[in-house]
Amino acid sequence: MTANSSQANALEQALVGQQADRDVVAPLFFRLGNKEDRNDLHSLLQQKPYIRIFDTIDQQLAELVKASFPKRTLNSEEIAVLEKNHLNGTPKMEYGVWVYYPWNEKLVHILDEDEFITMRTNRNRYKITPEEQALLMQKKVGVIGLSVGQSVSVTLCMERGCGELRIADFDELEITNLNRLRSGVHNMGLKKSVIVAREIAEIDPFLKVTCFHEGITSDNLERFLLQDGKLDVLIDECDSVDIKINCRIAAKKHHIPVLMEASDRGTVDVERFDLEPERPILHGFVEHLDLTNLHLAKTMEEKLPFILPIVGVETMSTRAKASAIEIGQTISTWPQLASAVAMGGGITADVCRRILLDQFDESGRYFVDIEELIGNSGKSAERFIYRKKSLTNKEIVGLASQVPAFEKDNADEIDLWTVRELVGAAIAAPSPGNNQPWKWYFDGLRLHLFHDIERSESFGDFRNVASYMTFGTVVENLRLKARALGLSVTERFFPTKDQELHIGTFGFVRKQLEKDKLVDFIDVRFTNRHLGNQQPIDREVLSALKDAVDTIADVDLKIIDDRAKLNRLADIAGKSEKLRLFIQQGHYELFEKEVRWSVEEAEETRDGLDLRLLELNAKDSIGFHVSRDRDAIKLLANWGKGEALENMTGKLVSTSSAVGLITASSIAPTDCLAVGSAMQRLWLAASEHSVSIQPILSPILHFLMINHGMGNTMPVGVEQEFRKLNLMFNEIFEIPQNKEEPLFFFRMFYGKNPTVKSFRLAIKDVLLT
Repeated sequence: MTANSSQANALEQALVGQQADRDVVAPLFFRLGNKEDRNDLHSLLQQKPYIRIFDTIDQQLAELVKASFPKRTLNSEEIAVLEKNHLNGTPKMEYGVWVYYPWNEKLVHILDEDEFITMRTNRNRYKITPEEQALLMQKKVGVIGLSVGQSVSVTLCMERGCGELRIADFDELEITNLNRLRSGVHNMGLKKSVIVAREIAEIDPFLKVTCFHEGITSDNLERFLLQDGKLDVLIDECDSVDIKINCRIAAKKHHIPVLMEASDRGTVDVERFDLEPERPILHGFVEHLDLTNLHLAKTMEEKLPFILPIVGVETMSTRAKASAIEIGQTISTWPQLASAVAMGGGITADVCRRILLDQFDESGRYFVDIEELIGNSGKSAERFIYRKKSLTNKEIVGLASQVPAFEKDNADEIDLWTVRELVGAAIAAPSPGNNQPWKWYFDGLRLHLFHDIERSESFGDFRNVASYMTFGTVVENLRLKARALGLSVTERFFPTKDQELHIGTFGFVRKQLEKDKLVDFIDVRFTNRHLGNQQPIDREVLSALKDAVDTIADVDLKIIDDRAKLNRLADIAGKSEKLRLFIQQGHYELFEKEVRWSVEEAEETRDGLDLRLLELNAKDSIGFHVSRDRDAIKLLANWGKGEALENMTGKLVSTSSAVGLITASSIAPTDCLAVGSAMQRLWLAASEHSVSIQPILSPILHFLMINHGMGNTMPVGVEQEFRKLNLMFNEIFEIPQNKEEPLFFFRMFYGKNPTVKSFRLAIKDVLLT
């Protein structure tokens, strides 16, 4: 079909009142020097006398002739003469072209194509030279996705940065789009491609815009890239993950450069497949994924592994990170602002122009972060000063020498092999965040255990309660291993007066002893952070766990497997973990001190929480990485949001078979050691019966601070929330006021084994001989 016949059909529709076609985007042109056009326009105006007419041809002609004399300031008489000469007898009504816009019933008189383009781009010079402008008008640019893409498309066309623009989007304008798409309420329900094409036509009716109203599909992608000439640049602004990846695969095949602007921090991706045909898509960020399965990803959970590298979680703005946590909670999708979209349109149009003019030839991910460029100066990251110092080796030796000698028949000599066996078993014990706060010294006869406090000092370790429980687990392992080696243990706790870092001194006597079977599970035991399956634990197994605890005096074990109570405790545990993150130091200690973010870091330090230990699914992984931004978490706290931060821990508890709580009469160091010993015996017994254990420390440690006068170290709102949770916790476990101290809270469940086990420091690094 020719252009003339196409216009004739459009005119016929307009004349018979069929302008109900909501996809029409092309204006009609009437050149009155042509008799047929003149008759057609006459018929149109007779049929629709209400059409609004805009005729500013006088002003346009004046600007045209003035542009021919840039060195002179012309007066009105001179302009009139020059206009008359230019018209050369042509009536003004017939000069140029009359453009009819069917969708708004407007008829506009403008200069014809060549003069119109010359004048419309006049103010581009010499940011864009006439030669460059001519070159750009030969280029073809495609834009997929017309939210951010609307700003990109319109900006490109305002500069006339291409000769043909191909746009694709299947979506219609909704009320929620009006926060960032430049349009009017009358356009709601229209396809975004129609809105964009019409806006461009009203700016420049001569610019070729090819619309793919159905969006991009597997059937039309090649046509979008290649029909009537290959695209010179592809701009991806779509929301669909599979289209993002598939369009890059196709663009790479055809050597078409790709741009993407993320409307957050002015993030721009440039992939020069025209210059680097072997370049991995998305800078290699998705190389580890099986892209053949992309079409199978339907749910957000399934799409997240692909979204994560595209978004760049670590480099998102603080507000975007905070907002991401609220997706699926208080908002349904990623937020965008008009200011960012408008800026993104300008940035992308600029980069696109320079690629088309061969002025920029690099690939990469770039940031034009306005908050960084124009922001408050002097802002620095929060730092926390840890003042406690571990003992030096010299101090350790000196303190050990002060401990009175055991009676002769209570300490036999042991060799270094035996010492290493004992210490190796002892340090297989658990510790909060795998901080391993122990240091051993063998003086030739006795083993001394010291608190390496620089490893454990933290906001949550109130009065070293968590550390003392850890040392209880260490001592229990030592006892079990010594018994298996035919050694009875003589113990003296806190043997050095006024030195709390000297935890204990141990002597060994050779005896014929029956091995405790729990020793066989020291190296089997692990912390499991997988979800449970809610399978009930047999009563016989629960009884065996209680028996293991009952061997330790002055502690009590409570077990809850009632599903309603478990769900309430899941809520308490989840909220406690969120509140921990709302405390500046608590957040810092989890993300900057405890977590090891790469396998290499975990293997090098051999302490802390290897990220793999958290067993994060794709959804939780993105949430965890986003939560690392302290400023994002502060925003959530200020907004009173962040329910998603509760979900990970809450789900762990709610999917468990049961939870347990070990209590003592006080938080004195010896009571905490006893709880630690009971905890380790229970854990080893659970390992024997294939029951997994995971400590849930956040509620207990913060409840302790509140109950012992240190709640004021927390933000006021956080303290108040912890107090409410504490009351609920005590009610569920029936804790008598001022008579019991809850010290160790944990979940029990059946589930698959952890992906990896925690690393341990080498014996040579913790044993001084």
